[in-house]
Amino acid sequence: MRYEMMFPEQIRNALSKQIPVVLPAGVLEYHGEHLVLGVDTILIVKALEEIEKEMEIVILPPLFYGAASYAVEKPEKKGTIHVPAHSLYQLAHPIFYNLLRVGFRNIHTFIHHQSENFSDGMPTDLALKLAAKQAIFDFLEKNFGEDWWGRKASNYYSQHETQSNPFNWIKIHPFMNAETQRLFPIDHAGKQETSLMMAFCPEGINMKKKGLKKWYTKSAEEAALDYGMAAKKMILCEIKKILAR
Repeated sequence: MRYEMMFPEQIRNALSKQIPVVLPAGVLEYHGEHLVLGVDTILIVKALEEIEKEMEIVILPPLFYGAASYAVEKPEKKGTIHVPAHSLYQLAHPIFYNLLRVGFRNIHTFIHHQSENFSDGMPTDLALKLAAKQAIFDFLEKNFGEDWWGRKASNYYSQHETQSNPFNWIKIHPFMNAETQRLFPIDHAGKQETSLMMAFCPEGINMKKKGLKKWYTKSAEEAALDYGMAAKKMILCEIKKILAR
């Protein structure tokens, strides 16, 4: 279900069934001349559309405006739109806070941009992680008081890994887990991302475009649908496992 197309009755049904709510998050960034700008976010959207055929999920409108940076190319005549991490935080915090107010407690965000460094964190995922945790703190303090944790005996620690732990209400994930990244190493507009687009969104590729001379795009000539489909299978399997927990 697309959140923006849901009726209030469907919202209430999703709440009663604790259906996962998913925010695809990425950037608008130059990916060579042969790929569209929204690769990082489009891949997640397309994956969720596949998963939606097999299980009930709520797909939020995608967040394209992440912290792209200008590390790849300057934006002039290339298209990158960089939103600084502090601005992204300011946007994400009320989104997460309002999802909690609506009643959702099974919220997930998937990120593809710079997620090879996900364990350490990069500006986009760090901004979203901070926004998620702060939104939970603010929601708890608003509804249960500033001393919500210390006021009475709590089983917080014993339930730390369960859904009843409030800090599990919103989770931030990389689009590709460590094992998938090991088998299909992340690149930028090279063999891996171009192959993924072949598998998920072929209309976002034009291999006839000249412009594979940059070091990071040269390997795009090695892109193959079979390679992309193998990665796609692993990605979909892992995301389904996460959302089914």
